[in-house]
Amino acid sequence: MNPVDVRSATVRYGDVLALDDVSISLAAGRITGLVGMNGSGKSTLLKSILGLVRPASGSVTIHGSDPAGARRRGLIGYVPQNEDVDWAFPVSVRDVVMMGRYGRQGMLRRARQSDRDAVAEALDRVELADLADRQIGQLSGGQRKRAFVARGIAQGAGILLLDEPFAGVDKRSEATIVRLLRELAASGSTVLVSSHDLHALPELADDAVLLRSRVLFHGSVEEALAPQNLSRAFGLEAS
Repeated sequence: MNPVDVRSATVRYGDVLALDDVSISLAAGRITGLVGMNGSGKSTLLKSILGLVRPASGSVTIHGSDPAGARRRGLIGYVPQNEDVDWAFPVSVRDVVMMGRYGRQGMLRRARQSDRDAVAEALDRVELADLADRQIGQLSGGQRKRAFVARGIAQGAGILLLDEPFAGVDKRSEATIVRLLRELAASGSTVLVSSHDLHALPELADDAVLLRSRVLFHGSVEEALAPQNLSRAFGLEAS
């Protein structure tokens, strides 16, 4: 069984059908690009895998078990969209990355030397060690994304979900994030990256899912980017 298994998942928000009978299975050691326009259900699918949204029908399992429990055990790392974070909250970059270690620290959340070492290593890998004491909201958009990738690295999560990680980031940050995700996949992690930005996909992803409430395509990036497939995903079919 693959680490992430979504079977016939349907999610509704009132009268709005966000996901319609969605099935995908994500293997270890691979990066999957999740592609679709705004409102296509990408964020809902990520939240279902995180256990934050429960499907009305169908199932989502992480290593064969409940997603919410897997998240609490630190098996899943998450890089949210910018608008989902309170950037004014008085925490440093180091504090944000240390949050990835909470699942290992017990109720009192006392950082041990192993936690501090993991945070320092993660900050080095995302090239933010010199900004570790800066308040998180003072970083640029790309630096903020790198801080949350560092949180996932420090967490040691085998599954990493990223929601629009390239939105509003600089070229250096984009290249750094792509490199890190390739390294994580090479070490056996399962990575799912949501994006409506297509230019990074060929370098980043091993395969792609085209989503428009339903899964329209799941296969090679080259085939996903074929005009006839993209036109369906982005609602550009000839009427």
